Parts: sequence; structure tokens; C-alpha cells
Amino acid sequence: MTALPSGRAGSPGRPRGLRHRAAVASAAGALGALTAVVPVSSAHAADEAPAHRLVWIANSRANSVTAYDPATASAVATVPVGAYPQAVAVSPDGGEAYVVNNGSDTVSVIDTATGAVASTIPVGRLPGPVAFSPDGTHAYVGHYVSARAGGVDVIDTATRTVTATVTVGSQPFGIAVAPDGAHAYVANLIGGSVSVIDTATNSLSETIVDSRARMPAAVAVSPDGGRVYAANYASNNVSVIETATNTVSGVVPVGAGPGGVSVTPDGAHVYVANQNEDTVSVIDTASGPGVTDTVAVGATPVGVLVDPAGGTAFVANSRAGTLSVIDTATRTVTRTVDTGSAPYGLAVATVAPAVTGVRAGHGPQAGGNTVTIVGTHLAGARQVLFGTTPATGVTVVNDSTLRATAPARPGGAVDVTVTTPAGTSTPAAGARYTYEYPFGGFRPPVADPPAVNRMNAGRAVPVTFGLGGDRGPDVIARDYPTVTRVDCATGTPLDPPVPAATAGDGAPRYDAAAGAYGYRWKTDRAWAGSCRLFTLGLNDGTLHTALFRFS
Repeated sequence: MTALPSGRAGSPGRPRGLRHRAAVASAAGALGALTAVVPVSSAHAADEAPAHRLVWIANSRANSVTAYDPATASAVATVPVGAYPQAVAVSPDGGEAYVVNNGSDTVSVIDTATGAVASTIPVGRLPGPVAFSPDGTHAYVGHYVSARAGGVDVIDTATRTVTATVTVGSQPFGIAVAPDGAHAYVANLIGGSVSVIDTATNSLSETIVDSRARMPAAVAVSPDGGRVYAANYASNNVSVIETATNTVSGVVPVGAGPGGVSVTPDGAHVYVANQNEDTVSVIDTASGPGVTDTVAVGATPVGVLVDPAGGTAFVANSRAGTLSVIDTATRTVTRTVDTGSAPYGLAVATVAPAVTGVRAGHGPQAGGNTVTIVGTHLAGARQVLFGTTPATGVTVVNDSTLRATAPARPGGAVDVTVTTPAGTSTPAAGARYTYEYPFGGFRPPVADPPAVNRMNAGRAVPVTFGLGGDRGPDVIARDYPTVTRVDCATGTPLDPPVPAATAGDGAPRYDAAAGAYGYRWKTDRAWAGSCRLFTLGLNDGTLHTALFRFS
């Protein structure tokens, strides 16, 4: 029998005896635990494009974690962590990745937004698998205690401290948490058992043993919580556990050395990584259940993870140093990607959207115009807000572009935000849209084009205009108003525009009685005998002009 590969105790796949140090190093069990991370429901997955996501890969021999972008088929970040990282899990909100360092007895907490290690949490000796509670308040880390017992440390994610340790079977290799968070299931490699933890009391509530299951290395929970699937490395099968009774209702033969297991979001299929024959078995949970397909992958597949949004399964091939990407519709490998040395644990994290630009950046208060929104991670957009008002006609062009119909709103600038299953974009300077004010034209003594206003050079011209109410003191755009010398006959500019001089402090004043803004423009006596174009720029992006002939 080939031992489970260990990043700490020898080359992946090399035959060796199963000592506790080698055994607990495997991260295969952590993969099944990620069934608790479901950022997109199956209902949404059927109706819309999934949110942008990254696959986090623990590179056990490189002491690093790589974030892989399936959309671009490239690595976007590699983060140094502790020694021999074996497992990784992403918090349900996608904000943090917990990396278990088997050689350092720690958990590295990575901020997924920045790709930096934010904290390091000491845990028990030779830690292996990790899983989050569905609400993200706790993380569970399995580790070695003695030759006859293992432990599961309970981490309070708010304080990043271990608050309890639950004694389980020997050498816990995999952890999965039920969708309701009430129980955690632990695959114990030695002794052939699955421990059931009551998460409310952090105590062992039951131990499930079946003679047909030898060396359970990984567990996964069905989306409805009704079943647990345990991959049994030494008996080449998968146990089907009914959670209502905590009994094994059957076993499904699979390939040699199953060490990883993951369930599709609809619960219809279970993917099993067979380490000793370089394949993935696909179990149909309704037919028997039984294996309906076998997919060839890279050398020594230690773990498999089905994307919680569906459509794709990722396989970590430890000896090959690659990631296989499987299309779950066709059950074929569509891409093989080089990873760091000896990849083990996998996790999928959705990435929050970011809006970097809005084109065009202004429009009428009545709305109805099409606006193009650009940024990153926009696929899967569920809602676009202009301020607090939802846009209509939202169309996802690609991961970096959306189109939407601007809703009706009062005049002024608002933030444009995009919401995907991964979260809502943060307001930013470039993510603004301005509703045009109902400019009522210039009021006497200034007339709108095509009229030519005749004025004495050197006098202060009262410029008044209405915007449909008081819009605050900062209605005039930066670097406005301006004055341009123009040809009196044709209106052709003769000089570049220059800032208009003002009388007083230069700030516009709103007169509530008149319902208008007032601005005093100081002209120059030297302008006598010339024509000038006065341009008022407002912070809604609009420009308004008046033509003057000076005497």
C-alpha cells in the first residue's frame, strides 16, 4: 500500500510507513471542509454569471500560497506563509484565507483583498485540515495529540485565538462543517472513524465506525446537510453517512487511494481524488449511488474542490506540481496549470467588485440613458446603484465592463456601486455619476446665446442662474468660470480661455427668495472694443455660455 503523500515527511507518493508525522501532514481532508463555503447559491448560479473568483493553492514544499485566477489562467499573487502549508480555507465572506502550516504549528491569516498575512495563530502540534463555520465566526483545525488521539482546535475568528480543543480520533485528516453549522465532521485516518462534534458545546457527540471504511482521509457534507461522504484511503471506497442517524448507509468503490472529496452545489455528484491512480471518480448520488465517470488528471491528485458556484472542479496534483481544471458538464480536463511545489490544499474565494470609471459620467435627471461602468470583478453583478437608486437594464459585458440604464434622480453627484455575490464595491473617486441640474438659463441682465450682451468694460457683471433649488455652495466646477477672447463676427476663439476674475470672495451665493445663484464677474477695462465668451462649468459636467461685446 502506498502511504498518503506528505509534504513534511518525504516526496509525494513515495512508499513509506504511516508515521503520525507523515500522516497528519496531508491536506486532503481540508478540501472536503470547503463545502461549507458557499458564496453563491445554486439558484443564483443557474440564473446569472458567477462572481469573479480566485483559487487559493497551498504549495507545501514552497512554503507559500498561490492565488490563481481561472478567468485569465494565471497566478495573481504568491504569499509566503509558514513551513509546509498543507490546507487552506476561505471565510464565507471571502475576506480571509486561513492557511494551516503543518511544519510551524500555526495558521496564517491572509487578507484576501491585499494578499498579505494579517496574523499568525498558534495551534496544536502538526496541524492539518481546516474548515470555517457557515457564519464565519469560528474555524476548526485538526491536529495531532498522541498516537491514540487527535484534537480539533476551535478558533474565534474575531479574536484570532483558540478558545477550545475537542478530542477526536487519531490523526484527524479532514474536517467538514454542516450547512446549518450545528456539527463538524472529522475524518480520523487511524482507527477508521469519523468524529461528530457538537459545535454549540464544542464536545464530541458521536463516533462513527464501519468495518468497510479503512483510513478515512477526507470528508464532505452535502448541500442539504443530509449526507456526509468520507473518502477511505486504504479501502478504496467512499462511505455514505446519513446525518439523521449518523450511520453508514453504504460504501461506493472508487479508484485507488482516495484522499480528497467534494460535492457539487446541487448535491447530485461527488468528486473523489484517487491519489494512487491519478484519476478523479465522479459519483452520481442518485443512482445507487455509484461511479459514473472517471477523469484522468495529473500525478498524485491529493485533493479536489468543486467550485461552489458550479461548473468547474479543481484538482491539486502534488507530484506533478499542477492544477487540473475539470469542466463538470463534460467531465473533461480543460486546462492544466503549473503551480508551486507540491500543491495540496485548495479553496475558492469570491472577489469583491471594484468600479474604476463611469462613462458617460453625467446625464439628465430623468435618467433613461445608457451608462458604461468599468472596473474589475464585475461578472455576476446582481445590482447597480446610483446613490441609493437601483439602475435597470444591467448587462454584464465581461468581467471588467457593465452597461446599465441610469435611473431618475435629483441633480447632483452620486456614487455608483456594483453588487455581486462576493460583495459590494467601495465608493471611489472614479466611480461617480452626476445628474445634470435643471439649468434655467442666465437671468437678466445676462441673456443666453444667440443673444450678444453689450456691456461696459471694467464693470462687475451680475451673473445669476437657477438650478431648480439650492444645490449647495459647490455647484461651480473646478477651474470655472472662464473667459475666452473671440472674434466678434464669427465667435472663433482668438486666445485660450483664462479664469474669470470675480468681485468679492468669488463664491456663488444662493438667494432663496429669488431661487437663484448669484455670481459677480469682474471685467477688465482693456476689453473695450472686443468680444468675450463667458463659460460657466457646473459640477454636473455641463457647460453654459454667454457672449459679450464690450465698449
